Amino acid sequence: MYISVVIPTYNRLPILKKSLAALEKQKLTDRKINGYEIVLVDDGSRDKTLVWLAENQAKLPHVKIFQQNHQGAAAARNLGVTNAVGDTIIFIDSDLVVTESFLQSHADALVRGEDNLQSDRLFTYGAVINTNNFDNPTSEPYKITDFSAAYFATGNVAIARKWLEKAGLFDTGFQLYGWEDLELGVRLKKLDLKLIKCPKAVGYHWHPAFNLEQIPQLIEQEIQRGKMGVVFYHKHPTFDVKMMIQMTIIHRILWGILSLGGTLNERTLKPLLQWLINHNQPQLAEQVARIFLNWYNVQGVYTAYQEQNK
Repeated sequence: MYISVVIPTYNRLPILKKSLAALEKQKLTDRKINGYEIVLVDDGSRDKTLVWLAENQAKLPHVKIFQQNHQGAAAARNLGVTNAVGDTIIFIDSDLVVTESFLQSHADALVRGEDNLQSDRLFTYGAVINTNNFDNPTSEPYKITDFSAAYFATGNVAIARKWLEKAGLFDTGFQLYGWEDLELGVRLKKLDLKLIKCPKAVGYHWHPAFNLEQIPQLIEQEIQRGKMGVVFYHKHPTFDVKMMIQMTIIHRILWGILSLGGTLNERTLKPLLQWLINHNQPQLAEQVARIFLNWYNVQGVYTAYQEQNK
């Protein structure tokens, strides 16, 4: 198999440097992999991503660079797949730093899965560990909050190119934050593709330690995710999708109670969040913030749904 690692990026140069360096250090231990390329799609970055890539191309022999105006992750991934030469596509995000055995682990799991199922209708899903450690992201241990029950998420997934093409690639109607990968997952599930967990293909998802300055952007992401959730539901009006996007009375009651009807919000919880941050507990502070962030998401879903049905 020949692997194309497709990575969309947008204004993430510091962590992108680490991500690409890790992919250039892959150890391939047998002949399952004939070779690999890194297909990097710059989605209109305004930082110095393109300048740095041009200056360091010699150090990145596997990297092929493509550019587009800012259109979102779905369009960027589609451009990457279209220009990829591999029969196997691995999607990761540009803030993911992988281990040296990452590609080999996905390849091994794909081959074993096909042997076990006696079918090639499968894809592999690696482990994603969240970390705030920029200097040494791969030192982060696995945490219960790193568990994901997603069927198809592009943070760390390997799949035969032909199934992506048969499903129709990503829907570029998802131009805001969220859901474009899970929506494609619904179409892949209709093709009867099986998810094979691949815990040895580890990626460390870096993001800055939570602080109060991030809150406005996080709220905006939740509102956008609500809007895109409604786009998802209109394409696939099922109860499963309703549960995923939190468009049920259960979610409305749950987050309504936990947030005390929205009274536990970014203003009222600010002292507690700052106290946790000051006491070296940014991850706990982020989990507390999920109380009002999820409330914003649920409100965003219902607002978008009502607007689209006027």
